[in-house]
Amino acid sequence: MSTQNRRPSFSSSTTSSLVKRRPSSSTASENVGKAASATKLARKRAPLGDITNQKNAPQKGSRTSIPSSTLAPCSNKIAKVKKGPPASAINTGFSGSSLTAALNAKSTAIDLCKVTHVSRSEESVPEIVANPAPCCMDVSPTKSDGISISLDETMSTCDSFKSPEVEYIDNNDIPAIDSINKKTLSNLYISDQVETAENECCRDILADMETDNKIVNLDDNYQDPQLCATIAYDIYKHLRESETKKRPSIDFMEKIQKDVNASMRAILIDWLVEVAEEYRLVPDTLFLTVNYIDRYLSGNVMNRQKLQLLGVACMMIAAKYEEICAPQVEEFCYITDNTYFREEVLEMESNVLNYLKFEMTAPTAKCFLRRFVRAAQGIYEVPSMQLECLANYVTELSLPEYNMLCYAPSLIAASAIFLAKYILLPSRRPWNSTLQHYTLYQPSDLYDCVKDLHRLCCDSHNSTLPAIRDKYSQHKYKFAAKKYCPPSIPEGYFHNQSC
Repeated sequence: MSTQNRRPSFSSSTTSSLVKRRPSSSTASENVGKAASATKLARKRAPLGDITNQKNAPQKGSRTSIPSSTLAPCSNKIAKVKKGPPASAINTGFSGSSLTAALNAKSTAIDLCKVTHVSRSEESVPEIVANPAPCCMDVSPTKSDGISISLDETMSTCDSFKSPEVEYIDNNDIPAIDSINKKTLSNLYISDQVETAENECCRDILADMETDNKIVNLDDNYQDPQLCATIAYDIYKHLRESETKKRPSIDFMEKIQKDVNASMRAILIDWLVEVAEEYRLVPDTLFLTVNYIDRYLSGNVMNRQKLQLLGVACMMIAAKYEEICAPQVEEFCYITDNTYFREEVLEMESNVLNYLKFEMTAPTAKCFLRRFVRAAQGIYEVPSMQLECLANYVTELSLPEYNMLCYAPSLIAASAIFLAKYILLPSRRPWNSTLQHYTLYQPSDLYDCVKDLHRLCCDSHNSTLPAIRDKYSQHKYKFAAKKYCPPSIPEGYFHNQSC
């Protein structure tokens, strides 16, 4: 097979779900041909065996950074649907037959509202008028009438490019959003939530309670069945008990593995982050994948040439567990440049399942992060997308770091909340009685983990594995990776306070 016809290995561009779609017009076919010629110049990312099989590779357990020369380029990214350049100008690394017309599709802008100016005493006052047709479900506000939007509502592979673009609106657009929401509710024949003086008094009382270090009840919403208010406490109590049983060994690199080291594990997870992002997999799939990899490596000697095979097999298992439309086994073979055959992937899947005894349910940091984010937001009616994105970013930074395995998933999630709140408001104590009540951790318990996470945040700019930082540098994640992280945390913030 010639070099120009081979598909690149370990490349983020090969992992897009667009490979399953076909162009629907002659224009798309022409663009596909142009992109195919561009792929001949694309730089191929070497397979994992070539990356790690170096004479100067770091020794097992080494925490030193990997030289950039041993890393494959990550510049070949797939074109974004929104405001993306034409496919003919993009060096994607795809073969001509795999590109689709969806690569050139631009999202259609939907006018949710239009502004007209009314003259009043020689002054123009903008009046917001909502179009009733398109504004029923396409708005994703930061503040809404009883509606909360979460990062966890991630699209799966089957519908990732069917929905229109989602834009998060900042807090200064609240009046416009309120007007649109009220008209939307009236068009949908949904009763408006009338703000009464009594409700305002209740919120003021709750605000004073939080100021006085009173615990806010998060499980008082019995109307929303997804919140499971009646059993939420029991659920998280069970997760805290079971997280110790489903944790991997914290020293398997030193005691079990002979041919694999921590740097190889970090490279694998960095690549899996790109795979999960471009296939639009839910965050739980990525966290479960890492959990399965570490648990399998804790009891099985692995050859470095088979490490990528283990990664795709574990991601396929996690996708079957979490996703609505999981990628097929052929797609996992494809993203490895067909380094492994279908039978090899299925055999590795069987080995992982048998070793784990089919115990696929495992508490990860993402499980605890959902509840801890709600506790951090306290009484506020509208969730803070900035806080949620930043906490998710800090938590994912811990995935490639082998030394973070010594911390329990719940401790990592609680420490991520602590650090995210500190980054957003450095002058205010990050911890309060509500967080202490729901996380069961005091500030002093978080000291070591917060320090390690803080180091990862400060060093992320210089990291040779940029997948997570690139992911959270996008607008849909509120540019969480670009937030300024103070160089130090006051020691006083870790002092315990009586509730």
